Amino acid sequence: MLHRTLGAGLAALALAFGGAAAAQDWKIALIAGKTGPLEAYAKQTETGFMMGLEYLTGGTMSLDGRKIKVIVKDDQNKPDLGKTALAEAFGDEKVDLAVGTTNSGVALAMLPVAEEYKKVLIVEPAVADAITGEKWNRYIFRTGRSSTQDAVAAAATYPGEVNIATLAQDYAFGRDGIKAYKDALAKINPKAKIIHEEYAPQATTDFTASAQRLFDALKDKPGRKVIVMIWAGPHPMTKIADLKPERFGIELAPGGNILPAMKNWKQFGGAEGSIYYYYGFPKNKMNEWLVAEHQKRHNSPPDFFTAGGFAAASAAFNALKTAKSGDTEKLIAAMEGLSFDTPKGKMTFRKDDHQAMQDMYHFRIKKAQSGEWDLLELVREIPAAELPIPVRNKR
Repeated sequence: MLHRTLGAGLAALALAFGGAAAAQDWKIALIAGKTGPLEAYAKQTETGFMMGLEYLTGGTMSLDGRKIKVIVKDDQNKPDLGKTALAEAFGDEKVDLAVGTTNSGVALAMLPVAEEYKKVLIVEPAVADAITGEKWNRYIFRTGRSSTQDAVAAAATYPGEVNIATLAQDYAFGRDGIKAYKDALAKINPKAKIIHEEYAPQATTDFTASAQRLFDALKDKPGRKVIVMIWAGPHPMTKIADLKPERFGIELAPGGNILPAMKNWKQFGGAEGSIYYYYGFPKNKMNEWLVAEHQKRHNSPPDFFTAGGFAAASAAFNALKTAKSGDTEKLIAAMEGLSFDTPKGKMTFRKDDHQAMQDMYHFRIKKAQSGEWDLLELVREIPAAELPIPVRNKR
């Protein structure tokens, strides 16, 4: 009898421990540059990521009966700190997967860490082409758009014969962006001509000299003349405009930016460009919920990187849900070719390089704006199928 009772007790104990193991939390690391010049981007990413998980789990923050725990880390926009944060997440905290980061230089430094630990890293929102290009490894997936996706969308907004001068920041993001833009133009609009490339330090505040070189390069050219800007952080649009490019018949073409930057573009009504996300463009239930809830909680619509954070949450959630495991090989098998809903609509991880294929938007700055954030009108949605994004990795 004692033996039977002891056996029953041990069985119950084993069942309890088994249940505890089965209910172990899912763990996801979210790494972002929360300190430094891209702090606003990082804050949006975190907000969007947490709201995305809330939406996808119906407010339970759980999946298959297991709680989802998000470990947030600040890399301060420093490559060494990014590497350390990711190594700690994989090695010490045993996360199932990681998401990050804001700065392309930091993201590039993190890629080998994912390979070393053989764990999945979802890159969001860093854009450098090298992330899913020559620096890529099989553990890397990206929900954020690439420089080439930005560039191809931008190239699609200026068809026909046009003379173009470019302005970008003198580091990986800017130089990658311009290279991608030139490559995209060659495919999409061979009639366009790049007349001049101008690079300025990230911390530039006086654009007089740069603007003069841009104006001099374009002013005597026949036909349409455009300055295309690829810039992260405080945007030079207003400062370039203050120098009156219109006296030479020169148009300004800003790349899409966060709402506080675009809010200052009201006087440029009619100017066109391309953008990754603007809250009023996508028409789907997920975006409707995000816009309504963000407005209610933060008294403003969701921004560029809020949608990106939400998309990364959807990728992570659907990967774990499909794989039913945090095992890396099962996750990779589940994620290659995976389609998942985002506030922008459906994204799909391309099998070749794990880049998320996604729609982009051609916008026009509104001349008549009815409210604080009523900034853009949609010219057209550019479907992912129309964006010829080359595969640049060596798989």
